[in-house]
Amino acid sequence: MAIRPVLKMGEPLLQRVAEPVTGFDAQLLELLADMDDTMRALSGAGIAAPQIGVSLRVVIFELADNPRYPHIAPVPYTVLVNPLVTPVTAEQDEGWEGCLSVPGLRGLVPRHRRVRYRGYDQYGAPLDRTVEGFHARVVQHEVDHLDGILFPQRVRDLRDLGFEDALAGRMTPMPD
Repeated sequence: MAIRPVLKMGEPLLQRVAEPVTGFDAQLLELLADMDDTMRALSGAGIAAPQIGVSLRVVIFELADNPRYPHIAPVPYTVLVNPLVTPVTAEQDEGWEGCLSVPGLRGLVPRHRRVRYRGYDQYGAPLDRTVEGFHARVVQHEVDHLDGILFPQRVRDLRDLGFEDALAGRMTPMPD
């Protein structure tokens, strides 16, 4: 379909709570195709509709042979509409995150180790998965976009936020 421009941190739309999807139709499929094209063109692990200027509760994610994450176990391609994410345990891990809307920056972000996510696929079929590790991190990161939250807002200590090239020696690979 089309590679769309990605909004950057500071854009008001990225600070808003996105609206629920009410129809599983051709318009949604077209949006998902644009999200997919944009995510792949930028080697992202996921993308949320608000990042391309659409205030709807839709995310996609996948990790398979991604040059930005060569050391991470694969995450299956997932379309998640109107998601609800709940922690399975209180355990959290810190991991380095980046974002297509915050290009060049990385931050050490705490996330729940195991989560359950529920929602719908692109056709309205229910999804219900319990995941852990990087898969859980990606889901939480992308769903944060739907609530107007970007990863720098989750960094506990601003000394753990910086440009990728300056942090290169400090960043350790995420376990799967």
